[in-house]
Amino acid sequence: MAACLNSELQEPGEAYEGAPLAAIAPIAGVVFTAFFVIGLALPVLPLHVHDDLGMGAFVVGLVAGCQFVASLVSRLSAGRITDTRGPKRAVLLGLAAAVAGGTCYLLSLMFTRTPVVSVGILLAGRSLAGGAESLIITGGILWSLGRVAPGRAAQVIAWAGMSMFAAIAVGAPIGSLVFGKFGFFGVALASTLVPLLSIAFIAPVRSLAPVASATTPISAVLGAVLLPGAGFALSGITFGSVTVFLTLYFAVEGWAGGALAFTAFAAVLIATRIVAGHLPDRFGGAQVALYCLVIQALGLGLIGAAGAGWVAILGAAIAGAGFSLVFPGLGLEAVRRVPPANRGIAMGAYNAFLDVTLGAGSPLLGLLAGKAGIAAVFDASAIAAILAIPIALRLRAETSRSGGARHRNVSMESDYGYMVERGTT
Repeated sequence: MAACLNSELQEPGEAYEGAPLAAIAPIAGVVFTAFFVIGLALPVLPLHVHDDLGMGAFVVGLVAGCQFVASLVSRLSAGRITDTRGPKRAVLLGLAAAVAGGTCYLLSLMFTRTPVVSVGILLAGRSLAGGAESLIITGGILWSLGRVAPGRAAQVIAWAGMSMFAAIAVGAPIGSLVFGKFGFFGVALASTLVPLLSIAFIAPVRSLAPVASATTPISAVLGAVLLPGAGFALSGITFGSVTVFLTLYFAVEGWAGGALAFTAFAAVLIATRIVAGHLPDRFGGAQVALYCLVIQALGLGLIGAAGAGWVAILGAAIAGAGFSLVFPGLGLEAVRRVPPANRGIAMGAYNAFLDVTLGAGSPLLGLLAGKAGIAAVFDASAIAAILAIPIALRLRAETSRSGGARHRNVSMESDYGYMVERGTT
């Protein structure tokens, strides 16, 4: 029995040999392809539902938003599956759900003459895609954490988030091109084949054993993640304001370069994670998040007060630099506040805070823009980032009382050894 497990699971020490990027590259690649598929459909689904199926704005919003609701609802289940059945199993299950979602897209095209039926099948496909997203990002992060040295946890979270963000950014324009040439059939086919190929790619990668043993009540895990998650939610309002309102802000003000401003935000975010993604591991997640929140607020305030397009572009770049390390910094605090057997649920709950923020925050920002102007959206986002600063300060104080960053790294290392030992004995 032990020999069988040793052939399938990593040996102690084997999981973190070599460069961290090389260790997590296969998993980061699968995260990228999964969210690339999500990006493919984002710009074209509204066009397909409205123009091809003749549905109104309510149904368009229902189909577009269904995936995000499914993601939110499935976060804790994805975490539980990751903890009890292992991260590789969660990723493979997520990819299978993504294939099923793409298949639903294809199947819906057979019923375009009965639009209500076609929309119903699309809703099923979007729900499957939402569940796939939860499983892949939660399983992918936990799988990557087990393949690198314990002091690289925040770097892993940063790279996973960067893969997700970059994939959506790349997938959206490609989806528009595919839709223009092949219609929704091309997008549906790609949404089926890409995750199917990803299954074949990731299947040979060796798995880590699940570490769930004594069950911790979900309420206790949620309580432990509450502070980091609340800080991330307040910071995450920036993501909604930039992605939804930044280019519109430029158009309303009559400035050129709205797309350049968004590109500046995204490019600086990615570059900062590449260059500085190790800083939360070195100095502590809460410490780095604290400084980043200040930088993020400054950038957003500059956008809101901008009197010219170039000033807003500069503000977007500064906000991107600040926003870049809040997710991995507070994410590091989230996973280290729970036992190793519950890190899947912790990461699922942590990601769910952004779902809630985007689901509730973006419409509220829209109402604010209608009453006070679009510049107020960025002022409000800056205030939200400032409100997250006391949370980062409290987390930093708790870290200091527990012995500092070095203590946490030693704790993480012992947790990792426990995880591998359970899988190889």
